[in-house]
Amino acid sequence: MSGPGPHAGAWRVTLAGLCASLVGIGLARFAYTPLLPVLITEGWFPASQAAYLGAANLAGYLGGALCARPLARRSGTPRALRAMMALVTAAFFACAFPLSFAWFFLWRFASGVAGGTLMVLAAPTVLPHVPAARRGLAGGAIFTGVGLGIMASGTVVPLLLQAGLVATWCGLGVLSLLLTALAWGGWPEEEPSAPAPSATPRRALAVGALRALYAEYALTATGLVPHMVFLVDFIARGLGGGIHVGARYWVLFGLGAVAGPVLAGVLADRVGFGPALRLALALQAVAVALPLVTVAPLGLAVSSLVIGAAVPGVVPLVLGRVHELVPDDAEGQRAAWSVTTMAFALGQAAGAYGLSFLFARGGHYTTLFAVGAAALTLALAIDLAARVAGRRPI
Repeated sequence: MSGPGPHAGAWRVTLAGLCASLVGIGLARFAYTPLLPVLITEGWFPASQAAYLGAANLAGYLGGALCARPLARRSGTPRALRAMMALVTAAFFACAFPLSFAWFFLWRFASGVAGGTLMVLAAPTVLPHVPAARRGLAGGAIFTGVGLGIMASGTVVPLLLQAGLVATWCGLGVLSLLLTALAWGGWPEEEPSAPAPSATPRRALAVGALRALYAEYALTATGLVPHMVFLVDFIARGLGGGIHVGARYWVLFGLGAVAGPVLAGVLADRVGFGPALRLALALQAVAVALPLVTVAPLGLAVSSLVIGAAVPGVVPLVLGRVHELVPDDAEGQRAAWSVTTMAFALGQAAGAYGLSFLFARGGHYTTLFAVGAAALTLALAIDLAARVAGRRPI
């Protein structure tokens, strides 16, 4: 079966990429956040185990980022993408049966592996088949799938929960199955030929700049964990608002996530990827720290919107920065993007397990937000220091 050609089916391959980010990240990861307090209150798992189950997906994401390129070389990229979307679907149905902590952990981990693989492979597979003039829009559309998944988890999950947890997991499985079927025939079967790598005297500069970017992206991942994993539980149980109030803030988080990639792209077009990334880091640090200052509805709404926008919005900024630092070298860009994704996954997994450990040992929610804000502040400091030291161009 042959897929769409390099430019003929741009809309179709873009739709496939959107479905991949929606299933692999938007649903597989973020649908768990509004489910976390319900798993506890319904007695499926105690609070400490439920937090670790949330972190299992993030650990799997690291594994997926590590194995994505070898898997694609062995099986072919389209097969790998289809298999990972199918794996997420299977994991949703498996989670409808809480046979044991180990069973649940395995499937949450597996869905994370699939999400990490999809993140590494989907956008670089799609974008070469989109006309150059529309690649910015296509990239934004692909990562908007994350926000759409978050919105779906904040609107569909509370409705499904009225029928119980089993029905909720099965409903998410059906939605994932439909999206997997929609994307199935959209993946391109052949990659267009890539331009030959070019040697440049800026390579040493790019290596130093990339190392700084890896560290920043890992710290950014850590800083986003409190909202990604604990936001709804903080509002529902920590503040006593209940699951429906928590879900409303999660919808705001999703609205921000839908707009984030597009806003980030517009900002980068105006000021450049480097300055846009620095501004994004500063805004994220303030937004994560906001619940330490106020838990008023307006403050929580602003924090939810900004961090919701940041979760997918920082991705095109970093991807664009990679392309700036490794110009005219398609294979080098893919390799750098793979390492960048692994850095994010490592920071995310370390943050998730570290914060889950603190939470399980009686740590307060405010401690989680304080750690997140500190990580983002350090990321910004590294970026500024790298620029001042001359390792990185503007």
